[in-house]
Amino acid sequence: MSGIPHDHYEPKTRFEKWLHQRLPIVALMYDTLMIPTPKNLNWMWVWGIVLTFCLALQIVTGIVLAMHYTPHVDLAFASVEHIMRDVNYGHMLRYFHANGASLFFVAVYLHIFRGLYYGSYKSPREVTWIIGILIYLAMMATAFMGYVLPWGQMSFWGATVITGLFGAIPFVGDAIQTWLLGGPAVDNPTLNRFFSLHYLLPFIIAALVIVHIWAFHTTGNNNPTGVEVRRTSKEEAAKDTVPFWPYFVIKDFFALSFVLVVFFAIVAFMPNYLGHPDNYVEANPLATPAHIVPEWYFLPFYAILRAFTADVWVVQLANFITGGIIDAKFFGVLAMFGSILVMALAPWLDTSMVRSGRYRPMFKWWFWLLALDFLVLMWCGSQPPEGLVPALSLIGTSYWFFYFLILLPVLGVIEKPLPQPATIEEDFIAHYGHADGGATSAKPAE
Repeated sequence: MSGIPHDHYEPKTRFEKWLHQRLPIVALMYDTLMIPTPKNLNWMWVWGIVLTFCLALQIVTGIVLAMHYTPHVDLAFASVEHIMRDVNYGHMLRYFHANGASLFFVAVYLHIFRGLYYGSYKSPREVTWIIGILIYLAMMATAFMGYVLPWGQMSFWGATVITGLFGAIPFVGDAIQTWLLGGPAVDNPTLNRFFSLHYLLPFIIAALVIVHIWAFHTTGNNNPTGVEVRRTSKEEAAKDTVPFWPYFVIKDFFALSFVLVVFFAIVAFMPNYLGHPDNYVEANPLATPAHIVPEWYFLPFYAILRAFTADVWVVQLANFITGGIIDAKFFGVLAMFGSILVMALAPWLDTSMVRSGRYRPMFKWWFWLLALDFLVLMWCGSQPPEGLVPALSLIGTSYWFFYFLILLPVLGVIEKPLPQPATIEEDFIAHYGHADGGATSAKPAE
């Protein structure tokens, strides 16, 4: 499976040989678990197991919740209350599902930003990165549709606002919006469609995850140094790697146990902390909430959407050039989706020959500013668009595009990187003392 030289599964018993000739599933599992993994991976490489747990949790709890949910505008809100009050452990299942979505996005954002810092998107892992972005988009679509299902006030008006964005697309927007809604407005056909897609998309995500794992098992894992595993021989590769089982499996489950302690504490003691109180009021098309906000994990992109108003010069310029086709609303939609597109294009925008940000002194400052910018945009998205919020949103949005479209290409040309270790083994010895992992002079991995 991997291009790194290593021992592959060899069937021994007659049954193993018989099965291997017909369905080599044991070989697949063996090669997956025993894949050579860079021995210097730090704790930022544990988010994959957290994401796997979240996906399994969401699918299992979602299937059970779907057994008791009624996708009808007159019954949906009551069916959720029925789950909470009457179904055995229904409140627990719903809280696991709702907060599991939040944990899913916490893990995926840390996973993405780790990839951006350590250059995991660079050759030969461009396809792995693109598949990861597709998984993220599918997660966003699934989470948005799931937010509509409780049919509370924020569910209804969130669906109205977000689906209305597609109506801003010139010429075909109204047709796309009607197709999404199943009619002229958010109503019963919308709820039915969203329920069906919300149930289907996690299985598509699971399929994409399998392809994602296949992709990075083919190229091998990136690591904090960005230096590739030596592939000249099994002996050389063994100096840079250890088998995924048992070393990193145990490490991943150890990290997962700590994450789950926090997660279970939130579910038990503050399950509604990340929710919105308006969503415990049944949807009313005649009463608009004072401030419509999406779930917290959409807030940075919601801020980008709202950042471009008719007063912004770039919107006025685009409107003038296109003869009014691109107005402020459509420009905001383009900016929101464009902010994800530029992230997907990072493998081709980053011109540096050095993969890891650990050895890029200028890049580090701009990267941490990007992480701060993401948090500022998240805060802006949670606030009413008044006072300093619109200006901060515009500044934050500008920096997001500036980082990917200008900084990444320019830094690769002007930056002088620090010396890199020649091999992963050299980096491991520098951090842990000697090649077998004994820490005689250990300094913590970055």
